[in-house]
Amino acid sequence: MLLYIIKIVLSALLIVVVTEVSKRDNLMAAVLISIPWISMISILWIYFESKDAARVASFSTGVFWMVIPSLLFFIMLPWMLHRGVNFYISLISSTAAMTALYFGMNALLKKIGIVI
Repeated sequence: MLLYIIKIVLSALLIVVVTEVSKRDNLMAAVLISIPWISMISILWIYFESKDAARVASFSTGVFWMVIPSLLFFIMLPWMLHRGVNFYISLISSTAAMTALYFGMNALLKKIGIVI
């Protein structure tokens, strides 16, 4: 139970730090959030709990391949917002497009023999 509390507190702390920094400096917040903190923390927890380097390698490979579809979100959201599209519509549309691309990427990877 203590391990779950530590995980929750660390994750929440990261979110709070980035949102507070963004109030003062968008560039610094963007740099902080672009660092794959969640992936790194997850890798640490996976290894700490399993001591399985192969599992960590597999997880890391999966993250790599799934970062590619996630980039669509960061292209599409500002593009829509700069064109005056409502925030919530932009957010939902960008998320839906990214999700569709996740499924497409997964299907493509399976087709070429990469299983995550």
